[in-house]
Amino acid sequence: MKRYLGTKKVARIYIDNQDKFEGTPLWEKLLTEAKAYGLAGATVFKGVSGIGVQGTIHTFNVWSISQKLPLIIELIDDEEKIKGFLERIDAMIEEGMTTLSDTEVIRYKSKAQ
Repeated sequence: MKRYLGTKKVARIYIDNQDKFEGTPLWEKLLTEAKAYGLAGATVFKGVSGIGVQGTIHTFNVWSISQKLPLIIELIDDEEKIKGFLERIDAMIEEGMTTLSDTEVIRYKSKAQ
């Protein structure tokens, strides 16, 4: 597991829970693709509220049948691998934002070592 330690990149893809790709929830498709690509880590976070790409506030409303909530897919790996993955999935994302930052992985444990 030492390959996962050290300076890495963290990419965050900001979309919403209603985004789809070929009829499948986009977040689910991106997570499946991240696993297939062999990324070190990927997590999907659901936001309580957020401002979308078009400046609209997306939030939970108890009276609304359909909830449009922000999602963040966070990916961690080496820079080359992250950039290759982002290139691969670019056409799947019609609307959203992606960021890339440095991070330091100091611990990575697995019972399956």
